[in-house]
Amino acid sequence: MAGGGGGVSEYSSDEMMSVAASRALGDGMSCFVGIGLPSTAANLARRTHAPGLTLVYESGCLGAKPSRLPLSIGDGELADTSDAVISVPEVFNYWLQPGRIDVGFLGAAQLDKFGNINTTVIGSDYHDPKVRLPGAGGAPEIAASCREVFVVLRQNARAFVERVDFITSFGHGTGKGDRERLGLPGAGPTLVVTDLGILRPDPDTRELVLAELHPGIDLDQVRAATGWNLKVSAELGETPAPTEAELRVLRELKAA
Repeated sequence: MAGGGGGVSEYSSDEMMSVAASRALGDGMSCFVGIGLPSTAANLARRTHAPGLTLVYESGCLGAKPSRLPLSIGDGELADTSDAVISVPEVFNYWLQPGRIDVGFLGAAQLDKFGNINTTVIGSDYHDPKVRLPGAGGAPEIAASCREVFVVLRQNARAFVERVDFITSFGHGTGKGDRERLGLPGAGPTLVVTDLGILRPDPDTRELVLAELHPGIDLDQVRAATGWNLKVSAELGETPAPTEAELRVLRELKAA
């Protein structure tokens, strides 16, 4: 992908996605981080515009400041660089479930138009699926209890489906009011960042709506990569291209 104006260098679609996701995290926030793309974005944010971002990993690492991207939640780098390491039950009982975490940052294998996430099985038969995925981990509790949830994943018609095959982590169910009826305290998915653009839930229906296109991406590309009739914001914007500083830090993180 070509960079935008201002002499920005070439960058990949994954780099655009990671940078866009990192920008959504503010300084002083607490963030429950998943491994993979969410961890990349969160660590990039902490090293650029949000040095006061508190990273919380499911393994019990609070305030982790890894010098490289962790390989898993059990990576020793997380424990070595944390402000404190507590037990997994304490993370959930005292931090997550009481609503003390601002943002849960999650990935997905499938995502539907109401932000429900599947990381369990592909196929309609749970006992005989086409593909059995890694499963839930702590994602259902993260999706239920964090004040809001950000989702980051590559966009294609296999991943962005009308209805997920299995709801691992509850988003907005079938629309507005479903979370409240289930007594879920968090706001659910408020942002979805992909390699093509940014989606946000409609405030009235909670259906995901395309809010921004990344530079060089056109609307037809996004519609072709979406398994439902995608709605588009009347104020559709363009995501600012990555800066040289953001790309430098991101590449240093990945090379470490």
